[in-house]
Amino acid sequence: MADGRITVRKAQASDVVALKQLLQETFESTWLPHVTEASAQRYVQTDIGGRYVEKSWPEFTVAEIDGEIAGLIHWRGDFIEAAHVRTSHQGQGVGGRLLSHAEQAIRAAGFRQVRLETDTFNERAQSVYKAVGCVEKDRYPDDEWDSGFITVLFEKRLG
Repeated sequence: MADGRITVRKAQASDVVALKQLLQETFESTWLPHVTEASAQRYVQTDIGGRYVEKSWPEFTVAEIDGEIAGLIHWRGDFIEAAHVRTSHQGQGVGGRLLSHAEQAIRAAGFRQVRLETDTFNERAQSVYKAVGCVEKDRYPDDEWDSGFITVLFEKRLG
């Protein structure tokens, strides 16, 4: 496990290219097999991931392994907006470290819970969230992808 080699830090402007690549990779490996062709084309043509990085990167926290961006996490208030781990680093503790870091910051900001979402097809993410103590709270249609997906809301109470 790479846990001892993981460095967690705030994102920097010099990370933007790598962050865009990370989102493209996770889109292709996680979402693309499940979204409609129209949704996939819209994602690519409107550069949803790239625009998200350009707008929000100053709020990102990244995990690095041996100088490479291995993952990112982004939260606002008590809600985790995004958590992505590069495919080559999945199963190495990156997601857990990023979630733990976010939980500490969210708790320090005075919140008593952390909330996040994924879709039902993303069983890997659900397993990670459950392993760190998150509990499923709700399910509802995922309007973001216009795909018929069901979104799963998770919550974890912070001590």
